[in-house]
Amino acid sequence: MSEDIGVGWRLRHVRRVAGLSQRALAKRAGITNSTVSLIEADRANPSLGALKRILDAIPVGLSAFFALEREQDDAMFHTAGELLEIGRGAVSCRQVGRSMAGRKLQMLDECYQPGSDTGRILLSHDGEEAGIVVHGRVEVTVGSERRILGPGDAYSFDSRKPHRFRCIGAESVRIISACTPPTF
Repeated sequence: MSEDIGVGWRLRHVRRVAGLSQRALAKRAGITNSTVSLIEADRANPSLGALKRILDAIPVGLSAFFALEREQDDAMFHTAGELLEIGRGAVSCRQVGRSMAGRKLQMLDECYQPGSDTGRILLSHDGEEAGIVVHGRVEVTVGSERRILGPGDAYSFDSRKPHRFRCIGAESVRIISACTPPTF
């Protein structure tokens, strides 16, 4: 599959494979039918959080979404240019490995531009996740707890708890994180 396939085509593909109409997907995800239509037409670019919520309604993980029809990745070493971008825009998430098929661990190099976040709707997915802040300051919300973390600070939590990441300050944030199983 071509590297330049957009979010719209991918969403339409996974929705159809799941046997869902745009209306059914919208209802499951708690969004409007027109939002699904605009995304599929590549006329709207959802936030990472919104896309995750939509994909959870299918269900399909972000890594599977951005690595459609790829073979299992048996490579042990990956250059920076080989990391798979599974987030776009102000929040970039680059995944180690092209596909999570058969994998038990997902590693990400996350970058949040000033003022960006994972979305108003808190994320929630199966598994556990942990990360270390490499650069910048990030506000991490997990359930009812909220902390501001800086370089060298870390987090670890059950990913089923609603959570959100928000870049605070004038500089970008970089986090190296892991999720097991690879459900993000």
